[in-house]
Amino acid sequence: MEAPIYWPTFFFLLFSAIACAFAVAVVVTPNIVRMAFYLVLSLAATAGLFFLAGADFVGAMQLMIYVGGTLVLLVFGVMLTSQDRFISMKTSGFELGVAVTLGVCLFVVLAYCARSIPEWHGMKAKQVSAVPLEPTAAPLGMGLLGARVDGPDRSGYLLVFEIISVHLLVVLVGAAYLARARGKKNLLVE
Repeated sequence: MEAPIYWPTFFFLLFSAIACAFAVAVVVTPNIVRMAFYLVLSLAATAGLFFLAGADFVGAMQLMIYVGGTLVLLVFGVMLTSQDRFISMKTSGFELGVAVTLGVCLFVVLAYCARSIPEWHGMKAKQVSAVPLEPTAAPLGMGLLGARVDGPDRSGYLLVFEIISVHLLVVLVGAAYLARARGKKNLLVE
């Protein structure tokens, strides 16, 4: 007899593989246009993970603000300010080593956290079937305010939303740095 396919598990593995693969591609590709495209794909896959986790508000904000914001900042903020063709960036071995070290450290911390919290192990099939479905937008509004509707003692989406909002700041600083570095190079050439 064939084993049943668990679609949430399949989509979790698919979205996490896409997010991780394109995050690595962002670090190793020298072309800035491809880097921006890979970053958009990685962030979109992360939004898919938020939707799978039931954090619809955070997933929607991830798509609207961070994917759109990243695209606008990198494409319009950097590419349109350059005077000549967009050049490739060379990543030094030291920078690549720092990126790999930080990535591995973050992965270890997140894996430890995910395995140490019993509430994160998921619900059993009987518990999932007992959860009532509410076809309203009230959970999204409550999530925006930081309140969870599935339990009074749990924190809401607000902390997660604030944590991932740091990403937009990093992209903004990176775009400004790239535009400024290209501006200095163009001034030196003239």
